[in-house]
Amino acid sequence: MGNELDVKTIETWLWEAACKIRGEIDAPKYKDYILPLLFLKRLFDVFEDKIIKLSEDYGGRGVVEELLKGDHSLVRFYMPEKARWNSITMQTTGVGEYLTDAVRTISRENPKIQGVVDIVDFNETAAGQRIISDDKLRTLTDVLGRYRLGLRDVEPDIIGRAYEYLLRKFAEGSGQSAGEFYTPREVAVLMSYILDPEPDKEIYDPCCGSGGLLIKCYLRFREKYDEYPSIAPLRFYWQEILPATFEMAKMNAFIHDIEAEIALGDTMMRSAFLNPGGSLRDFDIVTANPMWNQKSFAQDMYGNDPYNRFNSGYPPSSSADWGWIQHMFTSLKDGGKMAVVLDTGAVSRGSGNVGRNRECDIRKEFVEDDLVEAVILMPENLFYNTTEHGIILVINKDKREKEEMLLINASGLFAKGRPKNYLPDESIKQISEIYLNWNEVEGISKIVTREEVAKNNYNLSPSRYVTQDGEDDTLPLEDAVVLLNEAEEARRLADGELDGILEKMGLAV
Repeated sequence: MGNELDVKTIETWLWEAACKIRGEIDAPKYKDYILPLLFLKRLFDVFEDKIIKLSEDYGGRGVVEELLKGDHSLVRFYMPEKARWNSITMQTTGVGEYLTDAVRTISRENPKIQGVVDIVDFNETAAGQRIISDDKLRTLTDVLGRYRLGLRDVEPDIIGRAYEYLLRKFAEGSGQSAGEFYTPREVAVLMSYILDPEPDKEIYDPCCGSGGLLIKCYLRFREKYDEYPSIAPLRFYWQEILPATFEMAKMNAFIHDIEAEIALGDTMMRSAFLNPGGSLRDFDIVTANPMWNQKSFAQDMYGNDPYNRFNSGYPPSSSADWGWIQHMFTSLKDGGKMAVVLDTGAVSRGSGNVGRNRECDIRKEFVEDDLVEAVILMPENLFYNTTEHGIILVINKDKREKEEMLLINASGLFAKGRPKNYLPDESIKQISEIYLNWNEVEGISKIVTREEVAKNNYNLSPSRYVTQDGEDDTLPLEDAVVLLNEAEEARRLADGELDGILEKMGLAV
């Protein structure tokens, strides 16, 4: 990809930009001004790259500029002179008004990003005072203009990484966890190799965040098929619940020239992608990193589901992990494959219980129906919303090896980073090759049978079958909390049933 900016440089740069407007606005609102400008700079640099390429083909920049005035179709998106970065940086007065007009001009020229980049008023006032002064805006544009952000200059999800960094930096004011909208780059790359998209496939993410998982699938597709775009393209479908991250996903799709249907809304309560009869639309590939152990869904949501998604059982109120899995599975075509990122408890909770456990019962059904293909245990301190391990669960309706599952313990295949660990490129390659070649590697992976998993009460945690030196089997605190909440819920249900029986017997207190 050329000389990409490294993560540390990007984060230092963004922090400097935030400090330039520090004191004039609340910290959590920094992103509301920095991200649109970052997007604007990205658009300009990508547009410039295209102008340079066209200039080589048409015999000079002047010729290209004249052609573009009459035919914008020569470029994927058109940057009016007023909105180009070199024009912006020349402004010495009325900067806020100029920036607001610039982003609105871009929006008018490019309807696909209407409602995304043009929603910020850089000239906004509160109580008669400018929220951010022209001097601060000039300084901010000077800082953001320091680096090129063309396709060969930065990693694809630059907007997502910037958003993740800014929210993480000011998490105390944002009320969100970065892990809810941003999947670490290397995890997304690994999942793209596992899903291995082929031409003319439809790919769906029901909680897309900034869109990183789908973008990595797209880039893997481009890498694999050199003859693109002459072959049938991928088709993308995204849904996101948070307006700010929905806007960011639209930015990412636009920048990467991805034709995507992107919907705003709560997938679990009201899916945006339906067949004419009201059933869930299905896709060839489904991928997601939903909020882990989500507690916002009541039991009656599962029981009154209009899409018939939860036939394998209702997850406990303490964790919607297997609710998301069942939604994704219902959205999967026959012969399709899905990969989902969750915490480790999703594949192990309840396996040691005496008696019934909802998550274990649902997991059992997926195993017995021979749908689970692989589970990959990630290293600790990799994800932004926790220091604990995560897992990638792969479910396949057309498994290569019937009645077998591949469990990969990749918990040791990391490099130390600050503030988080990361998977080096060689680890991504090693893990993906183990999966794609269906290999057993001593101390890393093991092929297990359905019978073996049944003997372990449907515990699918790779660490149960592939141990590594110094591995800690202590139950993570968040999993212990989920189990405690589930036990409390079971107690309440039992108390309710007992009260009903006593009332019928005339013994109610």
